[in-house]
Amino acid sequence: MSAEQVSGLCEQLVKAVTVIMDPASTQRYRLEALKFCEEFKEKCPICVPCGLKLAEKTQTAIVRHFGLQILEHVVKYRWNNMPRLEKVYLKNNVMGLISSGTQSILEEESHIKDVLSRIVVEMIKREWPQHWPDMLKELDTLSKQGETQTELVMFILLRLAEDVVTFQTLPTQRRRDIQQTLTQNMEKIFSFLLTALQQNVSKYRLMKTDLAQEPKAQANCRVGIAALNTLAGYIDWVALSHITADNCKLLEMLCLLLNEPELQVGAAECLLIAVSRKGKLEDRKPLMVLFGDVAMHCILSAAQTADGEGLVEKHYVFLKRLCQVLCALGSQLCALLGSDCNVETPANFGKYLESFLAFTTHPSQFLRSSTQITWGALFRHEVLSRDPLLLAVVPKYLRASMTNLVKVGFPSKADSPSCEYSRFDFDSDEDFNAFFNSFRAQQGEVMRMACRLDPLTGFQMAGEWLKYQLTAPLDTGPTNSKTGEGLCSIFSPSFAQWDAMTFFSESVISQVFRTMDKDEIPVNDGIDLLQLVLNFETKDPLILSCVLTNVSALFPFVTYRPEYLPQVLSKLFASVTFEVVEESKAPRTRAVKNVRRHACSSIIKMCRDYPQLVLPNFEMLYNHVKQLLSNELLLTQMEKCALMEALVLISNQFKDYERQKAFLEELMAPVAGLWLSPEMQRVLSDPEAFISYVGADSKNADPVLEDPSGLNRSRISFCVYTILGVVKRARWPAATEEAKAGGFFLGYLPSGTPMYRNPCTEQVLKLFDNLLALIRTHNNLYMPEMVARLGDTFAKALDMLEVEKNAILGLPQPLLELYDSPVYKTVLERMQGFFCTLYDNCFHILGNAGPSMQQDFYTVEGLATQLLSSAFNNLNNIPDYRLRPMLRVFVKPLVLSCPAEYYETLVCPMLGPLFTYLHMRLSQKWQVINQRNMLCEDDAADDNPESQEMLEEQLVRLLTREVMDLATVCCVSKKGVEQNTTAAVDGDDDEAMATEVTPPANAELTELGKCLMKQEDVCTAVLITAYTSLSWKDTLSCQRTTTQLCWPLLKQVLPGNLLPDAVSWFFTSVLKGLQVHGQHDGCMAALVHLAFQIYEALRPRYGELKAVMEQIPDIQLESLEQFDSKLLNPTLQKVTDKRRKDHFKRLISGCIGKPIGEQFRKEVHIRNLPSLFKKVKPSLETDVLENEDGEGFNVLFEP
Repeated sequence: MSAEQVSGLCEQLVKAVTVIMDPASTQRYRLEALKFCEEFKEKCPICVPCGLKLAEKTQTAIVRHFGLQILEHVVKYRWNNMPRLEKVYLKNNVMGLISSGTQSILEEESHIKDVLSRIVVEMIKREWPQHWPDMLKELDTLSKQGETQTELVMFILLRLAEDVVTFQTLPTQRRRDIQQTLTQNMEKIFSFLLTALQQNVSKYRLMKTDLAQEPKAQANCRVGIAALNTLAGYIDWVALSHITADNCKLLEMLCLLLNEPELQVGAAECLLIAVSRKGKLEDRKPLMVLFGDVAMHCILSAAQTADGEGLVEKHYVFLKRLCQVLCALGSQLCALLGSDCNVETPANFGKYLESFLAFTTHPSQFLRSSTQITWGALFRHEVLSRDPLLLAVVPKYLRASMTNLVKVGFPSKADSPSCEYSRFDFDSDEDFNAFFNSFRAQQGEVMRMACRLDPLTGFQMAGEWLKYQLTAPLDTGPTNSKTGEGLCSIFSPSFAQWDAMTFFSESVISQVFRTMDKDEIPVNDGIDLLQLVLNFETKDPLILSCVLTNVSALFPFVTYRPEYLPQVLSKLFASVTFEVVEESKAPRTRAVKNVRRHACSSIIKMCRDYPQLVLPNFEMLYNHVKQLLSNELLLTQMEKCALMEALVLISNQFKDYERQKAFLEELMAPVAGLWLSPEMQRVLSDPEAFISYVGADSKNADPVLEDPSGLNRSRISFCVYTILGVVKRARWPAATEEAKAGGFFLGYLPSGTPMYRNPCTEQVLKLFDNLLALIRTHNNLYMPEMVARLGDTFAKALDMLEVEKNAILGLPQPLLELYDSPVYKTVLERMQGFFCTLYDNCFHILGNAGPSMQQDFYTVEGLATQLLSSAFNNLNNIPDYRLRPMLRVFVKPLVLSCPAEYYETLVCPMLGPLFTYLHMRLSQKWQVINQRNMLCEDDAADDNPESQEMLEEQLVRLLTREVMDLATVCCVSKKGVEQNTTAAVDGDDDEAMATEVTPPANAELTELGKCLMKQEDVCTAVLITAYTSLSWKDTLSCQRTTTQLCWPLLKQVLPGNLLPDAVSWFFTSVLKGLQVHGQHDGCMAALVHLAFQIYEALRPRYGELKAVMEQIPDIQLESLEQFDSKLLNPTLQKVTDKRRKDHFKRLISGCIGKPIGEQFRKEVHIRNLPSLFKKVKPSLETDVLENEDGEGFNVLFEP
């Protein structure tokens, strides 16, 4: 290899790199240059001399960086095949570059420093400590040359810790060797870091004021910053003794640096990591030194200085760190105090609370919210919650909350000091709004805890604020509401104050009744406040909504003074019919609708929670409702129904079957009259008549004209709402004795379950046939010939509402829209709303019928057949967004509440065909999605096809989850299921996935599951759906199904004679799932566990499984033989479960999918070195390895 060769190649490389980096190059040139460079790195035998030549100081930074990249590539990919002398040559030259091959610390580019430190770390990962014992000494020697070298050494130490401990990017044995050697040398490393930090900071402080010395001062400052960054990489995992050594010298230094503007962020970062350490309480005790005078003074003065300079991003970031430090300190105090560590409440606890309160009252909403969790921990703590200092802070905390609950600080506005901070923290108003809502909920929690310690103070504050708001003039602010002139919008100052005050009083008043003795409750004050609220009149819907919440919050006082109940009822009833402009023909806005709905739900809540209190006023309530119902146009159907529900709830208190039955008959008479009329019967059972009756065939395109069929639609809605309300609310008394006395009790089922009769049964079953007819008709509307009959205006009447689409796609709603727009903007939207609500409510009735009417419902003649011919009619044409609620609100509750006696007659005949159908449907849907993903053709025929495709795909995902959830609920015992079903919120894809998933050992089949699995068609459908779903592209569904459903189902059929093909298919399905989902840790762990269970359980009986294993790409056949022989030979000593599982995971690693970023990555192979810590039996393999270059234990890099 001649020098000319090297020079010639280097010239070509320089040209190529220049072409690549020149923005003016054409794409073809750039690609050719790139190809040349890559081929050079891969194939050229003289990479090292070329790389070193290009890395010389005389070259430009871009060329030097490329030269160093070549060297890094050599170390990463060629090291194992390099001769020893070449390794030594490369290592010495790289150390030479650190020593004298870079520009000075202030001039050198950071990317050059970065790649240089990476090369050293790559060599360390391959050779230290066995072959390079003096590495740390060499770094130490380099650092003595000056700031430039010291900074590079810091980079090397940090990068090493990150690779070995944080990211763990190297094989286990090498990682263990390096981490243990680092730990053995940690005292030296820490001493080196601390000395460097101390010396450089001292020099910096001496020179920073002298202008002539500024470059030197800056160099020392750079080293200080590097030392802090490196410490941050170690503090997280080293033994706590290193952090607290020498009387906590490190912590003291960090505290003192908080007042050094250039170094304060790094110091705060290190402090935060140190104070957040977990571990033995005894070891954490020294951290309490941070409550000492010096530390507290440093922290507080630093916070005051940073805040005193207004909003500067750097200072603000520092304040956030300091706030986190104080939070972590509070957590440590809560952990240590009251444990066995003999920790006293610190003398500076008061000072700590004051400073913490300063963060809670800071204009930044983000800082305020950061303190909440710690306040909660302090108020909950058994020792601190009794501390006089903390009790003295409770009123101050509540006072601060009164300010913090006011929703101000929108980044787009400038009406509060919080706004400019929000512009740093939030991208948009929607973003801020979502944050603020969760912050407010968190504050509510903490305020309730604070009020448990001092309920009276909170109550008095709520009272003062309420009185103030009731007398304050209305300020609507600049944004006018579209609801009406002079009314508030959600951004109006008055509404913001009312809203905050309402939330405050709600949180605080509830604690008065929870924590105070009955005799101490301030009943008179409460009733006075209630009187003020009841007498307050407003025409503003947003304010009135707040008033109603305050009425509800103060209502418990009425239990002490029942004579005020009529006044409360009058107030609520007046709000049920609230209008901004009486007799207005304009559609109601959402704000008005919300007030009316709010009043209805307040009445329902009152009747649900205080039925005994309301019972004496039942007649008055009933007359009120009758009066309102007599005018057909006064209330919406939902409002009418809500009031009827309230009456039904009170009627449950009659505790007399005959009396309640008579009342319900009277209440439902108008509904029965309408519902059973010949005309309605005709309409409900004929899709064409139905379309015409509700006006969906109208050709009228003018939304302003009166909607002639509106009344017809509202009649159908009224009937359905009422049936639902009665079915949901009518119940027998909870106490068996009362039920017996009232005539509700019928005896016991063979299983010993008591049987009751519901007073509404007779009325509801009378209306049942027509309800099923309506459901059948509704399903038939989706037939193509019926869709064709819809009028032009209503062609999309059966589509989803925009709101539903946005919810599924996770798109935020514009804030103002929510309250100021009419509920339905067009006739089409109103029609869509009608169909959607009607569909949902019908299925809610069926879902509630079982729990409500029990055996009277389950024994309806031919129920299974009737349901199959109505609810499950025409499913092929029913879209996914309608099928989902049907499964969730009807099938699932029906199955869960059904007693075992009716499994054979009702549940199995219904679920068999359903699961068979659902499997077929989902398979087809996923096939379409997979094909679409493979083709990815541009198809711009549709209007906005991308979002349509996304919506369809997301719906298939949600439907899949619903189906798998239904199968799990039916088949697997509820213990393991309940916690998981709650998480199935729409669009919640990013659920944190657990990585350790061993399914609950008690995942047994339910009685229903066993019953279903006895029926061959159901058994096949459920099993095939469960195992096929593992390779559908929905991680959440895959993980749930794998952990909860697959194994219990398969275990149930194991005793039978499974066909070998079936066994192979199950096993292959799991491996296919691994191919699709292997890149997600949670899914991967669950699927590997399932594959392992299947293989261990079935391999002894089915040799076919081995054949499947042999087809896995890159499988090590000898290793498979070894695994098999251990598995099939029971006399051999069993290895632990974990070892067997790890072995199995290595065997199938060829079919575990990787993220796209890793699929084409070139593999890095780092060889293990001779073991450091235990004598290895000399096996053939290690001998060969050791004698490969005749090295064995020889040191590779001589000092």
